Amino acid sequence: MHSQVNLKSKTSKIEIFLPLLTIIADALSIFLAFEASYYVRFHTDFQKIFPVTKGVPDIYGYNEFALLVIPVWLLIFQSRKMYRLKRNVFILDELFVIIKCLSIGILIAMAMVFLLKGDFPYSRLVFALIWFFSILFITIARYFVLKIEKNLYNRNIGVNNVAILGVNEMSKKIYDKFTADKFVGYNVLGYFSYENCGENYLNDKTYLGDFSLIPDKIREMGIQKILISIPSGDQKILYELYRICEGINIEFMYSPDFIDMMRNRIRVEEIDGVPFMKLKSIPMNVWNRFLKRAFDLTVSVLLLLLLSPIMIILSLLVKLTSPGPLFYKQERVGLDGQKFLMLKFRSMKIDAEKKGPQFAKRDDDRYTPAGRFLRKYSLDELPQFINVVIGNMSIVGPRPEREFFILQLKDSIKNYLERHRVKCGITGWAQVNGLRGTDSSLQTRIDYDIYYIENWSIAFDIKIIFKTIKEVLFSKDAF
Repeated sequence: MHSQVNLKSKTSKIEIFLPLLTIIADALSIFLAFEASYYVRFHTDFQKIFPVTKGVPDIYGYNEFALLVIPVWLLIFQSRKMYRLKRNVFILDELFVIIKCLSIGILIAMAMVFLLKGDFPYSRLVFALIWFFSILFITIARYFVLKIEKNLYNRNIGVNNVAILGVNEMSKKIYDKFTADKFVGYNVLGYFSYENCGENYLNDKTYLGDFSLIPDKIREMGIQKILISIPSGDQKILYELYRICEGINIEFMYSPDFIDMMRNRIRVEEIDGVPFMKLKSIPMNVWNRFLKRAFDLTVSVLLLLLLSPIMIILSLLVKLTSPGPLFYKQERVGLDGQKFLMLKFRSMKIDAEKKGPQFAKRDDDRYTPAGRFLRKYSLDELPQFINVVIGNMSIVGPRPEREFFILQLKDSIKNYLERHRVKCGITGWAQVNGLRGTDSSLQTRIDYDIYYIENWSIAFDIKIIFKTIKEVLFSKDAF
């Protein structure tokens, strides 16, 4: 019991220390942004591009204004809940929020200048630089704070004791992921089951007992969170959980299944006074399709130009290490079921599918000498940027599949054909979450694809692209 109290005490200290450290880092970053912006504007060759016509103002005017702005900007961050223990594992998860907050903040700062109506000659160009440097410095500072946070959790400092309720496939994924990834900050003590919960995917894990024991185990083991993963049809368990844990300080976190996510997306739309529940809608309107296409085209053309030397080297590598064509052209099914030829650098022998279509395996003996290397780092996918330029693929989207496999899977995998509602992609939300190859559940992959389709944004695409780079360079699961 003493160790549990001691652990809770350490956790409480971390819950104060990390947000406070983040606040201090943000404040210093904003102040440094003011200093850097002043220096760049008035004391560098920047003056040659934008000449200073009204003389160089005293830096103290900007420093004093920075002291007024910092509390306001910190309040903006607080309003977006940027100072709680996030347990994020990727800085891009909050970069876009930082940009939004600082965009609002710089507008407020400029309004403050106007309202104060002082005689100090503030430069609009300096404000533009402050916006840029604030984003840069705060992002860098938060990256290092995040590293500190993850390091503390890896050393078992400040972690939360958690237990899982449920024994399904998602429960197993949560258990395995949080047990392996200590930097998330969760110490998984075990799992609880409940009556008629179906097939048990956690038989080899630590069993804490039946559902009814949860209140006693919370007190006995110092459990701080219950991570819930139950099918949508078992919602009565949630009501009972609330009842038996009444008066106990505990946090419940629910991982919804696909049906729950669908319910959360239902919107009511009124047409001529008649209310309609929109159960399914077009993923992207005309404007969003235009934005995505413009983004895809711009990024793909730039990447093809930048990567052309590497692609030339890879072309020579493919041709010199195995007989056969340079590109592997394969018919795939994309948007609205339309077929197209997808391009890849050939990574397998020319007779790789003499026995018919089959999925690639981790220890596949069909790879060419260079093919395994290409596949491991996804370099065989680079020619698909040509597909993107042509317009039959996107950079981000569900991975395209062959008709042979689609016909096999469309009846056995729930909502499989929903992935054809958007253009297929070189990378996707499922892939950056480690769901690729024969080792992962196809149903789970489809659920991730559908989540992407229903929650698309340019920011989401950029996040997936950055996570793809990280996955390609550091993932142990690539093959």
